[in-house]
Amino acid sequence: MRLISKKIKTFPVKVNTMDAQMEFNVENKATGQELFDLVCRTIGLREAWYFGLQFQDSKDNTVWLKLEKKVIEQDVKKMFPCHFSFFVKYFPEDIAEEVVQEATQHLFFLQAKQMILNRNIYCPPEAAVLLASYAVQAKYGDFDPNIYKPGTLILEEFLPARVMEQYQMTSEMWEERIRTWYADHIGMSRDEAEMEYLKIVQDLDMFGVNYFPIRNKKDTELWLGVTSLGLNIYEKDNQLQPKINFPWSEVRNVSCEDKKFVIRPVDKTAPNFVIITENPKVNKVILDLCSGNHDLYMRRRRPDTMEVQQMKAQAKEEKLRRQMERTKLLKEKQLREAAEREKMSLEQRLSQYQEEMRLANEALRRSEETADLLNAKVRVTEEEAALLQQKAIEAEEELNRLRIQAMKSEEEKLLYERRMREAELLAAQMLEEAERRVNEAEYLKVQLSQAKMAERQAKERLVQYCQVPVLASQPTVPVLPLYSQSRAPSVDVASDIQGLRLNDRSPDLLSTYQIDNSEVDTLAIQIEKERVEYLEKSKHLHEQLKELRSEIDILKVEDKQSILDQLHQEHKRGGEDKYSTLRKTQSGSTHTRVAFFEEL
Repeated sequence: MRLISKKIKTFPVKVNTMDAQMEFNVENKATGQELFDLVCRTIGLREAWYFGLQFQDSKDNTVWLKLEKKVIEQDVKKMFPCHFSFFVKYFPEDIAEEVVQEATQHLFFLQAKQMILNRNIYCPPEAAVLLASYAVQAKYGDFDPNIYKPGTLILEEFLPARVMEQYQMTSEMWEERIRTWYADHIGMSRDEAEMEYLKIVQDLDMFGVNYFPIRNKKDTELWLGVTSLGLNIYEKDNQLQPKINFPWSEVRNVSCEDKKFVIRPVDKTAPNFVIITENPKVNKVILDLCSGNHDLYMRRRRPDTMEVQQMKAQAKEEKLRRQMERTKLLKEKQLREAAEREKMSLEQRLSQYQEEMRLANEALRRSEETADLLNAKVRVTEEEAALLQQKAIEAEEELNRLRIQAMKSEEEKLLYERRMREAELLAAQMLEEAERRVNEAEYLKVQLSQAKMAERQAKERLVQYCQVPVLASQPTVPVLPLYSQSRAPSVDVASDIQGLRLNDRSPDLLSTYQIDNSEVDTLAIQIEKERVEYLEKSKHLHEQLKELRSEIDILKVEDKQSILDQLHQEHKRGGEDKYSTLRKTQSGSTHTRVAFFEEL
C-alpha cells in the first residue's frame, strides 16, 4: 500500500459486494455519490436507495460513505487502494412487495444469509434448517436423488455454527433434515427460493435493525434500534423484543449535539426524549440512518415515481414472461417424460415378448428331447419283447423234449414231470413277462404319439409368436415383434422424443415470443390461485416447523443455550411474534412512552 498523494489526479478503489469484487480508478475530486453511482451502473442495479458504501475510518470505526462529500475528504485511510463494502443500508418494510429487481433481491438474499451465518441475526434452529433448504435450492436447483449423495452439503455454508453446537446431532442428521425439506422445493427457481428465504428472514426479530448502545437520563444501559418502521428501545440483555417503539409517523425531527441525540415528537405536548451515546461519531451515524429510513418511510406512502412505476411494469412483464416460459417448459418436460415412459413401456413389452419366445423355444427343445428319449425306450422295449418271445419259444421246445424223454423211464418220468412243472412255471412267467413287455411297448407308442403331438403344438405356437410384427427399428432381430406396418401406432414415438428436445429449439424463440391476452388472463387467475395456495402453504410450514422443533428438542444441550434462545422460547410460549410485540410497544400516547423510556 502507498499513501495517497494530493498531486495525483486519480487513486485506486476496491469495492466488495456480496458476490463480486470491483476495482476502479477514481478522480480526486469525485464525490461519494459519483463512486456509488459507478458501482450501481457496474452491477446493473437501479434500486440504489437501499444500499450504501461502508468503510473503516482512521480509528477503525465502521462508517458509511457520505454521498455529498468528496471521497478523498472523508476519514478514509489515506492508503490505496481504498477499500469499500457495498451493503444494504436501509431495509424495506415488506421485501416481497417493495423489492422489484431480481439483482436487488439477490443482494438482499446474500447479505441476509451472511448475517444469519455470522450470528448478526438471531435465528431459531428450526427456522435455520428451513432457510438452509431454500439456500440449497437457490444454489443447486432441483433435488435429484440420482445425483444427490449423503455428504454433498458443506453445512457451514448453509447452517449457523451456533445452531449445530447446541444439539447432540451429527452432520449427517442435520443434512438429512435439510435434504427432507430441500426435496419439497422441486420446481422452484433460484429467485423464488431466494424470495422464500427473505420472507422468513424478514419475520425474525433482529432483521433490519441497526443496534446502538445508548443510555437514558438515569444512566441505564439500553439499546437503540433504528428500523424501517421507526425507533425501538431495547433492554441491555434483550435485543429481540423492544420495550418501546416510536414509529416514524410520530417523529417530527431528530438532531444531535456532542453525545446527546434528541428526538422531537410530532405531538408538541409530548416532551423531547434525549438519548446519550458514548461516541459523538455514533450520533452522526444514527442521524444518517434515521434520516434515510424516515425518507423511505414517507416515500413508500406516496405514489410511486415514474422510475419505480417503469421498473414495476418491466418486472411484472418479465415475471409474466418467465411464468409463461416456465409453464411451457413444464409442459414440454411432462410430454418428454410421458414419451420416455411410453418408450420404457414398449421396451418392457419387447423384453416380455422376447422372454416368452425364449421360453417357447426352450419348451420345444425339451419336447424334442423327450420324443427322442421315448423313441429310444420304445426300441429297447420292442427288442426286449422279441427276446422274451424267443426265450418262450425255446422254453416250449425244451418242454417238448422233456416230454419225450419222460417216456423213457418212470424215474426219468418223475424227474421229467418235476422238470416239466418247473419248465411250465418258467414258461408261464416268461409268457406273462412277454405280455407285460408288449403292453408296455404299446403304452410307450401312445406316449410317443402324444409327445409328437405336443411337439407339433409347440411348433404351431412358435409360428404364432413369430407372426407378431417386429419393431420398425429392429427388422432383422429374431425376436417377437411389437407391431407390424399395418398395425403401427398413430404417433411416432421416436420422432416425438426427438421433437421434444429443448436444445433443438431456435435460440431466439423466447426473445420473439409474444404474450397473448388470453394467456395473460389465465396467468392472472393462476397468480391469484397461488396466493391462496401460499396461505395454505404457510400454515403447513408452521406445522412442519413445530414438528421439527419438537423432534430436535430432545437432543438439545441445555448448557449451550444462549440468553437469546431462552428469550425466544419464552416469547413463543407467550404466543408473541415480531409484529405483535411492535403493536404492543406502540400502545399508549407518545407522552406516556417518553416517560416510560426515562424511567427504564
